[in-house]
Amino acid sequence: MPTAALRVELGWRTGPGVPDADASALLLVRGKVRSDADFVFYNQPAHSSGAIRHEGKRNTGGRVADTLLVDLTRVEPEVETVVLAASADGGTFGQVPGLYIELRDPARGDTPVARFDNPGAGTETAFVLGEFYRRQGAWKFRAVGQGYSSGLEGLARDYGITVDEPQHAAPDPAPAPVTAPPAPVRLTKVTLTKAAPSVSLTKQGGTSGVLRVNLNWRARKRFSGWSGKAGRPAAMDAGPDLDLCALYELTDGSKGVVQALGNAFGALHRPPYIHLDGDDRTGAAATGENLTVNLDHKEALRRVLVFVTIYEGAGSFAGLNATVTLQPQHGAPVDFSLDECTVPSTVCALALITNTGGDLVVRREARYLVPERGVSPQRTVDHAYGWGMNWTPGRK
Repeated sequence: MPTAALRVELGWRTGPGVPDADASALLLVRGKVRSDADFVFYNQPAHSSGAIRHEGKRNTGGRVADTLLVDLTRVEPEVETVVLAASADGGTFGQVPGLYIELRDPARGDTPVARFDNPGAGTETAFVLGEFYRRQGAWKFRAVGQGYSSGLEGLARDYGITVDEPQHAAPDPAPAPVTAPPAPVRLTKVTLTKAAPSVSLTKQGGTSGVLRVNLNWRARKRFSGWSGKAGRPAAMDAGPDLDLCALYELTDGSKGVVQALGNAFGALHRPPYIHLDGDDRTGAAATGENLTVNLDHKEALRRVLVFVTIYEGAGSFAGLNATVTLQPQHGAPVDFSLDECTVPSTVCALALITNTGGDLVVRREARYLVPERGVSPQRTVDHAYGWGMNWTPGRK
C-alpha cells in the first residue's frame, strides 16, 4: 500500500427493495480490539489517533458509496491489522447487488489502488471484505469476503466489542460496582429517506440532555502548480467552506439565527439554547461542523430549521457528498445523506425540528435553494420557510 492516506469505498447498486449498507473499520492487536474505541462506524465516526474517519455516503446515478478515510501512517505501532467491514441495514447482502470495496489514492485524484468485488451473498447481514496488515515494515491489503448472519452486532462481538443490549428488570437489584464499566457501543440508528422523512425524538427517548447536529463533507481541493522538486505538486487550494446554521423560533415568539457569520454562535444554557461549536473552514477536520441543542429546555423551543450555506470555494453543493447526523444524548442517532445536487444551489435546508404538544419531531428536508441575484442565502431560506426576519450584511 502507498504510504499515504487512502480512501476506502464500499459501493453497491441501489434500487427498489435494496437495503442500505454501512462501512466500518476495526483496529486489532492479536486479533482483537484494545477497547471499544477501536471500532469506527456511523455512531463513532473517527478514531482518536486520527488514522481513520468515516466520511459518509453519496448516491450518484443509481450507485451508492460509503467511504472511510484511512491514513496508515497514523495507525499506532501496536496495531497489526485494520479490518474493513460492511453491514446491511434492513435486509441481507443477498439483496445488495454489485457489492465491492475499492481503495483510492486521494493524492492522485482518487486513482484506484486495489479493488475486490464480492462474488455473491445470501443471508449474510455483515461482511469482512478486506483488511490492511503489517508485513516486514510495510502495509499490505488482503481481500477476505467472510460473511456473518448475525449482522454488525455479531461481527463486532467477534472482535471483542461490547455491544449495548436492551435493559431488562432484574428480580433482585444487584449492588452497584465501585467502578462503573465503560459504556457499551450502541449500534442502533435511524436513517431518514424521501420515503420515510420524519422521526419522533420523543418516541425514541431522546428528549433530554443535548442533541448534537453534525455536518461532514468531503473536502475537494484544487491543484495550484508544480514545485519543481521531482515534479511534485506545490500546493493544493483549500476545499469549500460550508457553514452550518440554524433559524430558531422560541415559544415566547422571539426569532433569530445561529451561524458563524457575524459571530452569532448562540448559547447553550440561555436562550436560544442552541450553540454552534466552531467554524470548519475546509471540511478536512474529522469532526466537521457541529451544532448543539439543549433539549433540557425543549419547552422553550417551537421550531428549529438547520441549514447549510456555501460561504466560499464552491458554486453549488454538487460533488460535496455531505452527510448530516443528529445524535441525541439519549436515543438512537438520526442520519441522512444529501442527494445529488442538480441546481446551482448555495444554501440547503437540512432538517426541521418542531415541538408540537411536547412531541419533538425531526423531519429531513434536504432541500436545495437557489438565491435570486443580490439575495443572500440566509434571506432565501428565511423566505422559503416563512421566518419573517430582517437581514443585514455580515462577515466572519
